[in-house]
Amino acid sequence: MKTKDIQTMTKDEREKKLKELKLELIKSRVDASKSGSSKIKNIKKTIARILTFNK
Repeated sequence: MKTKDIQTMTKDEREKKLKELKLELIKSRVDASKSGSSKIKNIKKTIARILTFNK
């Protein structure tokens, strides 16, 4: 998710997306432990971007 996309979202939309990403992060950690493939780094970056905009 790009910074421009996050800027255009309302605070409620960012909160909703943050919850979705945290759930996706948990699922990715489980999948990574089973198969070895992972997209955890990208999810963590997006979460950090959203948290930065919320402050």
